[in-house]
Amino acid sequence: MTTPSLRRTARHRTGFALAGGAVMLMMAGASAPSPFYPLLQESLGLAPSIITLVFAVYAVALLVALLTAGSLSDHVGRRPVVSGGLVLLAVSVALLWSADSAAVLLVARTLQGLASGVLLAALSAMIADLADPGRPSSAAVLNSVTPMAGLASGAIVSGLVLEADETHALAVVFGALTLIYAALAVVVWVVPETSARERGWLRALRPRVAVPAPARRLFAMSVPVILAGWATGGLFLSLGASIVRVVLHVDGHALQGLTIGVLPAAGAIAVLALRNRPSRVTTIYGAVALAVGTLLSIVALASGSYTFYLLAVVIAGSGFGPAFMGVVGTVIPAVAVHERAEMFASLYTVSYLAFGIPAVIAGVLTPVITLAVMATIYGACVVVLAASAAVFRVRAAA
Repeated sequence: MTTPSLRRTARHRTGFALAGGAVMLMMAGASAPSPFYPLLQESLGLAPSIITLVFAVYAVALLVALLTAGSLSDHVGRRPVVSGGLVLLAVSVALLWSADSAAVLLVARTLQGLASGVLLAALSAMIADLADPGRPSSAAVLNSVTPMAGLASGAIVSGLVLEADETHALAVVFGALTLIYAALAVVVWVVPETSARERGWLRALRPRVAVPAPARRLFAMSVPVILAGWATGGLFLSLGASIVRVVLHVDGHALQGLTIGVLPAAGAIAVLALRNRPSRVTTIYGAVALAVGTLLSIVALASGSYTFYLLAVVIAGSGFGPAFMGVVGTVIPAVAVHERAEMFASLYTVSYLAFGIPAVIAGVLTPVITLAVMATIYGACVVVLAASAAVFRVRAAA
């Protein structure tokens, strides 16, 4: 018969994997709409600015949830917050499945953003809580790999489904996600609870951004690379398919989905390859690769070469993942266990500001300056931020 301690260990390992899988599937739902955007824009008669708004309300709603409920699981427990967030996520993708107007798309993405904001902080903290104490880097690795893998799989699978059956693609993709999220909302209750109930959960709902004092210097030093990486992700998920179609003249849904998905896929692979390196090393590598890859993508757009562009995206993506892992591995060990959800909330607040706001600006400017010019200016800003982040980290280590 298995002893209680062994049962507890098995439950913790299962919970660790389940929490990571939930993050991956949540992020797959975030990127799954991206290959559909050109099709929706055409079928519903939407302007580019509306498409980026549909994308951006997700990020704005996510930020609202982070600022109000980001630390809620520190007070009421991880399981109830995660379960409730997954139910709301199931409702949101069910709405995406049936969306027939810009208004429905906006409501669906708003609900998806609210659910994702609650889940990001709670699931990230759950992963950190359930990590093996003998493998201190495992939480940072999983918290970095799973979002990247999720973003990649959502975009690539959606593109493949669209290529195979455009008529029923929405039902296949979002119907499956609805069922998966609903099932996870139930299964999460088998995971051990790792956060004791504490008083003050109502006060925790007051909007705020707080970085615990021990992590403030490290966090401030990490901001440029967070901005560069997540702004790149925002551009790809909102306008990536349109850039491939309009600027590089690639019409296939599968190739458009691949181009969006290869950025986070390269990030996930790079994270696994560099998982045993010190956080400072991965952050510096990530910043340099992001700068170089983005610079090469600008050249590729100017030359009109899809192959060259895809290679540049792979290089940039290989920097996005390790840079974020390095930031997580730097700031999370600096805070106490009861401050982890709040720290993740602050981390993702900066990330999703960079994820949403530049993409909206790009969508507004596109009809004025053309998509090619906008992508070039956007990329140049990313290069400057990423290069600056690399310099800051190198000087700090000197």
